[in-house]
Amino acid sequence: MKVIVIGGGWSGCAAAVSAARQGADVTLLERTDTLLGTGLVGGIFRNNGRFTAAEEMIAMGGGDMFHAMDKCAQHRNVEFPGHSHSSLYNIATIEPEVQRVLAGAGVDVRYQVRIADVEMDGSRIVAVKTKKNEGDLRFEGDAFVETTGTAGVPNICTKHGNGCGMCILRCHTFGNRVGIASRCGIKEIEGHKREQVGAMSGSCKLLKESLAPHIVEELNRTGVVVVPIPSSDDGSSDKLSIKACQQYALPEYQENIVLLDTGHAKLMTPYFPQAQLRKVPGFENARFEDPYSGGVGNSMRFVGMAPRDDALKVDGVDNLFCGGEKAGLLVGHTEAIVTGVLAGHNAARYLLDEPLLVLPESIAIGDAIRHVRERMQTEEGLGLKFTFSGSVYFERMKQLGSYTTDVAEIGRRIEKAGLADVFAAPDASSRHRSVRAAKPVVQPAAVHAVG
Repeated sequence: MKVIVIGGGWSGCAAAVSAARQGADVTLLERTDTLLGTGLVGGIFRNNGRFTAAEEMIAMGGGDMFHAMDKCAQHRNVEFPGHSHSSLYNIATIEPEVQRVLAGAGVDVRYQVRIADVEMDGSRIVAVKTKKNEGDLRFEGDAFVETTGTAGVPNICTKHGNGCGMCILRCHTFGNRVGIASRCGIKEIEGHKREQVGAMSGSCKLLKESLAPHIVEELNRTGVVVVPIPSSDDGSSDKLSIKACQQYALPEYQENIVLLDTGHAKLMTPYFPQAQLRKVPGFENARFEDPYSGGVGNSMRFVGMAPRDDALKVDGVDNLFCGGEKAGLLVGHTEAIVTGVLAGHNAARYLLDEPLLVLPESIAIGDAIRHVRERMQTEEGLGLKFTFSGSVYFERMKQLGSYTTDVAEIGRRIEKAGLADVFAAPDASSRHRSVRAAKPVVQPAAVHAVG
């Protein structure tokens, strides 16, 4: 049973390992020469409700990517405005560690493969292909998982943002992102911020060595530095309102420079005019690392989400699943990982002719997947972004009582739902495997919940 995962960000890597754990032969196709995508400039996890979601996934046996993050964490239990008990992984060491996890799971990773076309048999994908000028490659599969993200290509960043900021996605070098669902004829969904299409990535990276020694010392020692901005007349007072990461759109981030140590200095704002930044004491020599044009803008995201059900199967395509931002208005590495694990798992379940798994609302991950799908069906919901770590969904977690840092309690919650180790590799003797034939099989209209 052959599963093809398209996109090697956090969600794609999680999906690939998850499908492999269920016995699938997995190939992961990555457009660039490096895994993790925006995970290479991210670095924050376990903050606020993300702690709960991570521990839920670990208790369900799908914690491979969180274990990799923990292994590369250089700061733990960091407090910064609006966020508690955060961990920060080192962006320089995380990608090789994830490569090792994929290799250990037996995943075949192919780099510099940009899928541009699909071959369909009715409502089922049989193969994905590159364009002829990119090598004329063809990958056959029985099930597919799309985790290509929703970041805009350069013309989208120019049309709806402040232009191409030359970010970590490197579209100019490796080609534009291509949506697989759209190639299948599925109409993708656009998010928005008020009248603006999509949302801007929420942070930049500064070269540590370009900052004053006392700032670097504090950053290395504590993981966080907060510096008041002397004047806010930088002409960008509304920049926080266009952030994809609404949990950081707080007054503290407008009035201060907030830096986090993830190897480089993570600047918690979509962009900051360089002339104004260099007026702040200690930042006289500040230099942007990502995006290179971080003084004027950042990448645009959430311009191409796939309609899907709560099992993360894409509507209208029998054997296509989705995770990460492709699965909806979910922001963050944790959110990408948990949806990736479920999507990869259900791709394997589909091929085993088993009911697809829908996580129950009694756990935070299950509630988030359902809640976001429902909210995206409304115009108001399309203008929001959802994350376990802040803003509207974290508030919902607190109201529902699902937010907790009590690991034992999280374990009991998962046990009660009947989901302990559900994503772990099953004992071959305990489960009869009836792999689907290559011919299309009609997927049941109903998806069955566990628990």
